[in-house]
Amino acid sequence: MPKPLAALVLAAGRGTRMKSALPKVLHQAGGRSLLAHVLAAVRGAGIALGDIAVVAGYGLDQIRAALAELESGGLQIILQEPQLGTGHAVLAAQSWWQNYDHLLVVHGDMPLLSSATITSLAAAAAAKPHPACVLATAEPREPRAYGRILRNANHPERVVGIVEDGVATPVQRKIRELNAGFYCFATAPLAAALARLRTNNPHGEYYLTDTIALLAAGRSLVTSVALADDRECLGVNDRVELAQLDRDFRRRKAEALMRAGVTIQFPDAVVIDPDVEVGQDTVLESGVQLLGSTRIGANCRIRSYSILEDCTVADGVLIRSHCVLEKSRIDAAAQLGPFTRLREGAHIGEAAHLGNFVEVKKSRLGRASKANHLAYLGDATIGAGVNIGAGTITCNYDGSAKHPTTIADAAFIGSNATLVAPLEIGPGSYIAAGSVITDPVPADTLALGRARQTLKPGWPSKRRQKRD
Repeated sequence: MPKPLAALVLAAGRGTRMKSALPKVLHQAGGRSLLAHVLAAVRGAGIALGDIAVVAGYGLDQIRAALAELESGGLQIILQEPQLGTGHAVLAAQSWWQNYDHLLVVHGDMPLLSSATITSLAAAAAAKPHPACVLATAEPREPRAYGRILRNANHPERVVGIVEDGVATPVQRKIRELNAGFYCFATAPLAAALARLRTNNPHGEYYLTDTIALLAAGRSLVTSVALADDRECLGVNDRVELAQLDRDFRRRKAEALMRAGVTIQFPDAVVIDPDVEVGQDTVLESGVQLLGSTRIGANCRIRSYSILEDCTVADGVLIRSHCVLEKSRIDAAAQLGPFTRLREGAHIGEAAHLGNFVEVKKSRLGRASKANHLAYLGDATIGAGVNIGAGTITCNYDGSAKHPTTIADAAFIGSNATLVAPLEIGPGSYIAAGSVITDPVPADTLALGRARQTLKPGWPSKRRQKRD
């Protein structure tokens, strides 16, 4: 039995006005590619990955790489080669969609498409009297160079054609109702109309819009659904429009967070991705970037020019300015920065402190431990109440493999200590400043690893005399 509904996303074009080697649909706005926004809307309407296909052409390998995770989940990627227009793109996928009753067709460069519009199109297509096509229309306040909707004079609910802006007559250009570019077809009449498409147009391509007139001429019913927001049919043609769209997405996200109880000092000067979550009474200062799947708790303060990507931050955390944090976890009441860097796998415990030019990678810092200056902590497990002196480094790499360092609770690591892994330092131990530690340190022990100091009086004068 045929399945009820499939979705086809058209993403084969290059987008020459973008002046880019990257396919247009992979350019980003609001923290996602244009294509990712469209796919999110389709999935949000309840269409499963296995019932979605993307028609790709230019930059096929790049699109496949960008959609690798979705493809492994059932998304289909179909090649259109050569690219001979939107009608030809749908034809290229016919062997896939012919097993469905209805086909939703949308464009991959229209990222403002909403799940609600998709749901409305699908519902209208499935309702009696079962139209051959339901298309979305818009009546924007400002004119756009889109196709005009032609209607039956005696039955205005019936659409009889779409005339493209480039070939429309002066009278037709006065029509305010425009084609939004989203369709839901019954697949049997669509297949018949596609078989009759011709290329008698200025670009010599097969236009999907020409199927509307072919369906209407064959007495098939074509109806429409009006967009609630005409901005949904805005596409992206160049970098200027891309920047405008990105700004719009970012502003919407900032406004949603502010309405949910977040303070943003300068909303136009922050970058917040769509999947980011921020708790109530958190303050975001100017220049902050929250990227990926970052989660920020309540009552935090993120100071200017800090960047967090795929991080989890608990309540009451202070992140001072110019911190760069990625794929890390920060527990409640911790304080970081300024100029702290957390790399993948860092876990900063409750009430811990990290300061200027401290870098942490794949390490855990326990409760109330501190590393306030100029340290590198890699592949380390550090207990509670530990003090890491300025200039301390864990030497975790021997040139071919990484090795762990373990520092137990209440240990004190003096300034400029070099801890050569693999290494264990017991609870309550002291490491003298300037030491190079290569052997395990038992609990409650002072470890010194310095060369003996030698004094040579008069040596500088003799050197200067010899030089002169």
